[in-house]
Amino acid sequence: MTNWETVIGLEVHVQLGTATKAFSPSAYSYGVGPNTLTDPVILGLPGCLPTFNEQAMRYAVKLGLAMGCSIRQLSRFARKHYFYPDLPKGYQISQFDEPICEGGKVEFWLNDKPHSVRLTRIHLEEDAGKNTHQLGATSLVDLNRAGVPLCEIVSEPDLRSAEEAAAYMRAVRQMVRYLGISEGNMEQGNLRCDANVSIRPMGDEKYGERVELKNINSFRFVQKAIEHEVRRQTRIKEEGGTVAQETRLWDANAGMSISMRSKEDANDYRYFPDPDLPPLKVTDEVMTEVKNSLPELPMQRGIRLHETLGLPTSDAITITAEIEIANYFDQALKEAGETKKNAKMISNWMLGDLSGALNASGKSFAESPVTPKSLAELVELIDNATISGKIAKDVFAKMLASGDSAKAIVEKEGLVQITDAGAIEEACRKVINANPKQAEQYRNGKEALLGFFVGQLMKETRGKANPKMANEVLKKLLGE
Repeated sequence: MTNWETVIGLEVHVQLGTATKAFSPSAYSYGVGPNTLTDPVILGLPGCLPTFNEQAMRYAVKLGLAMGCSIRQLSRFARKHYFYPDLPKGYQISQFDEPICEGGKVEFWLNDKPHSVRLTRIHLEEDAGKNTHQLGATSLVDLNRAGVPLCEIVSEPDLRSAEEAAAYMRAVRQMVRYLGISEGNMEQGNLRCDANVSIRPMGDEKYGERVELKNINSFRFVQKAIEHEVRRQTRIKEEGGTVAQETRLWDANAGMSISMRSKEDANDYRYFPDPDLPPLKVTDEVMTEVKNSLPELPMQRGIRLHETLGLPTSDAITITAEIEIANYFDQALKEAGETKKNAKMISNWMLGDLSGALNASGKSFAESPVTPKSLAELVELIDNATISGKIAKDVFAKMLASGDSAKAIVEKEGLVQITDAGAIEEACRKVINANPKQAEQYRNGKEALLGFFVGQLMKETRGKANPKMANEVLKKLLGE
């Protein structure tokens, strides 16, 4: 494998979450009865004219700005001709030589370091329907998906490994969810990927024969499909053969790709400007409005958590992976006070106890019974020594079960930490007097027994003694 360099370019199709389709009034919803969301435009009936959905344009501009693209203020739709049962018109409305977005890059973390991959373009188009192939010679066509607006994100051939390609895909999903333009659910087809894969001798500038992989519907399969294709091409090359430029279908069940057709060039699609659609104009007003609506982007958010708040890179990456987790963190930190100490404590609770409990119950951070304000309260109670870390665990469990606030639970159950020096000394003397043998052994050099006395003291005080004060008082009394 070391003699060959892998070259990968990805074409990612993002289904835009508009209320209606790209060029017709039909709605779209996943999982409804087949062919129930169609209309004369979708069915390609004679005399029906398309009308473009402006919200799809705004979403495309939003994505382009977020990814640093140049926005073409006057772009055009073209007809991309091919004949397939899921395309009743015999052509797909897409963009060819004048896409709405050009250039830009996708930024993501790779091995805990910021990384980016250049984009060629982002263009608008409509989705096709879905074919379901059954045993024998029967295929069923569902046109519910036909006409749904898509953004196709085309990368430069800058990716060099299957792992990098999977990370890129996760970054695209993360971005569209942050922007609120798509659910980005690969299992439901909101996000789909075609991978163009080739290999070349290490150090060569010339690209090898390109194979397009289709039907990849999960991040894991993106990686597995590319790894399989690299092995396949390497074997062919090392046996003296030639890799055919073709389109191959990824069969996830078999763990292999199957030849589908020879790879088409742009000429095969007979592109020409769609005569039924005027040029698409992005006005200055739309540009300003969309620009002002952009949230803090995932990479910038992660860098802020790391550089400004001092979180480890791994914590920052995990927190910013999903916008609802990042929003939960920011809200909790705002309630607690935006200090580095509070940031780390909140991160620890979120990525430890809270994340574990939510995963076990199948809930998301948006559904958490422990609100950001409640978690901030808990951190505050620990920080000001109202409760100990041990009691905080018990309080947190009760917060999860009841949804009550930390302060309410502490007050109701009398869990306030004992910080009165006299009360702690009295409890320490009681514990020492109850265990004279262990006290003698400690004084004779068996200092590890201090942990035993701390445990006994916590049992005596129901875990409410301040641990630091308890250690100091016990050492002092045992040393007498």
